[in-house]
Amino acid sequence: MDYLEKMGISTLTEEDNNLALALGGLQKGISPLEMAAAYATIANNGEYIEPVFYEEINDHYGSTLMKPKQEKRRVFSKETAFIVQELLTQPVKGANGTATYCAIDGMDVAAKTGTTDSNYDRWLCGFTPYYTAVTWYGYDQNETVEFNKRNPAGLIWANVMARIHAGLETKQFEKPFLVQEVTICADTGMKARSGCKNTYTEYFLMFTVPDLCNKHSGSEVKTDEKDDNSKTEIVEDIKEDIDAEEPQIDTNVVTTIVDEEEEDNLNSNANNENTNTNSNTNTDDNLGENTNTNVNTNINSNTNINTNTNTNTNTNTNTNTNTDTSEEDRTSYVEEEDVPNEEDSE
Repeated sequence: MDYLEKMGISTLTEEDNNLALALGGLQKGISPLEMAAAYATIANNGEYIEPVFYEEINDHYGSTLMKPKQEKRRVFSKETAFIVQELLTQPVKGANGTATYCAIDGMDVAAKTGTTDSNYDRWLCGFTPYYTAVTWYGYDQNETVEFNKRNPAGLIWANVMARIHAGLETKQFEKPFLVQEVTICADTGMKARSGCKNTYTEYFLMFTVPDLCNKHSGSEVKTDEKDDNSKTEIVEDIKEDIDAEEPQIDTNVVTTIVDEEEEDNLNSNANNENTNTNSNTNTDDNLGENTNTNVNTNINSNTNINTNTNTNTNTNTNTNTNTDTSEEDRTSYVEEEDVPNEEDSE
């Protein structure tokens, strides 16, 4: 919270002093203007500069009547700022980037997308070595933002920033001397050896570089520093509007492993055949009228964990034999009890 206030955020409350702050869970939120000033602090190598809406006021003779007084203060070091700048390029150029459509040819671009619960708010906050811009997209009364698999805030940002940079010289973030570029082993998070197969580049403050990988063998991998004298070109204007879908990243992949023995047990219930035979014999020694009522109730319940095809065959055979030897009227009622299945189903 101290850093946010140093970066110009004025809307924090006592209720914001909790762990949800790390995910942007704020009581009042942050305005796009203050968010832009905060991101500009990173772009300005760690120095906060108060935003203004005019540069100066001149009279008709050209004399300056007024200039704004901008508050400036150092929030963190330029070395720390550069490392954050590099981290924020990954949404644009990383393999799993969520803002790849914000790239500008020949230009370092840092960007961060943002989405609140139920897609009520969509953000794109980012900067280049020239400009910082922030776009918020939403409704005065909370409503889910539906934009056909696109981030409208991101598309506005990308189209505006691409045109603003047209005609400017290409430019990259400048790495301070006390920041070291290191090749890291992805398996251990330590400095890579020649035997490390899965590696990536990371930046560290001097004297904070990790030790050599203790899992793989080989010599230390030397990282080739970027060429600071790279050829300067002019950014071309875009010919068509940027209208790209958001990269879809599946973060809810669930893998279920079932061993062979368990799988056999789960599939053993593929076919269940239940046969119930009910035989009722009623003998009446009288020659009267006989009425036989047979009630058969069979309940078969099969539960299969896998997706199986279950064939259940229930055969009920009722045989009633009545012998009457009496002239008197007699009615016989036979109610049969439930007959259990010969084979219980799982």
